[in-house]
Amino acid sequence: MLDVTLLMLILVVAAALIFDFINGFHDTANAIATCISTRALTVRSAILMAAGLNFAGAMISTKVAATIGKGIVDASDITQMVVLAGIFGAIIWDLVTWYYGLPSSSSHAIIGGIMGSAIAHAGFSALHWAGLNKIILALVLSPLIGIVTGFIFMVIMMWSFRNTPPHVLNKGFRKLQVLSAASMAFSHGTADAQKSMGVITMALVSYGTLETFAVPVWVKVACAVAMALGTAAGGWRIIKTVGHDFVKLQPVHGFCVETASAGVILGASAIGMPTSTTHVITSSILGVGLSKRLSAVNWQIAYRIVWAWVLTIPASAAVAYVTYQTLSPLLGK
Repeated sequence: MLDVTLLMLILVVAAALIFDFINGFHDTANAIATCISTRALTVRSAILMAAGLNFAGAMISTKVAATIGKGIVDASDITQMVVLAGIFGAIIWDLVTWYYGLPSSSSHAIIGGIMGSAIAHAGFSALHWAGLNKIILALVLSPLIGIVTGFIFMVIMMWSFRNTPPHVLNKGFRKLQVLSAASMAFSHGTADAQKSMGVITMALVSYGTLETFAVPVWVKVACAVAMALGTAAGGWRIIKTVGHDFVKLQPVHGFCVETASAGVILGASAIGMPTSTTHVITSSILGVGLSKRLSAVNWQIAYRIVWAWVLTIPASAAVAYVTYQTLSPLLGK
């Protein structure tokens, strides 16, 4: 008969990889929406490039995974059920926002989910406030930095090429945008796949397979593959929102958005700060749009996006809380 604790670990690993897959197709827009909307790449080429570079980015570092795995909940309050219910909260919120085409943050969702399930298990005292302050600060600051960086970068481009005919400028930047989209896809892998690495390793420590928090190679590979496969599946609803409906983009705009976003995300990942790639690229698009004029931004879409951002942590926490309370009597804590 299969040990219940081992069964819980298997369920956690499976759920984390499913979350990684959903994260991949939910966040495909982060890397490729702008280059598809400007026709710098075909849909097929953009997706294949993003999938491959997401995989590569996921394999290079585990600093963000360590922040997620050790910075949300005190180690003594981590159980398999806490991790499992937290992942369920994140998955459900990701699917809801995907259905409505809203580019919400999978980073916020997994953090909110783990918080909600930990509170259900041991109360608010289970939360590691020092680590959460660092995580939430990064998630709040990154959109602001994205807006400013996108705005400044676009202004520099406009000034530098002010005498270049628009058709010549866009032809050149359509080629450069392939490189910027590749950078964005790679940076997405360095940030987002590591959330699942963190929760799986958290579960392995709780089970006793690992004595200290260190991401095993098989976890890195599994999460990188799940992210890449999800990216290949594509998230067309969100691609439409980000790439077409929010701000109308030309190749020079897409290049600025992707380059600015990749710089912010790679910088944060290098020091283990878990940014939201969704927030960074969406805010960079806003910054580029504002450099043109206020009316260049679809403010109705912006309003919906901001509300999705605000609700993500409490909504995913609430779902995780209810999931924990429902499943723990059945499967044990």
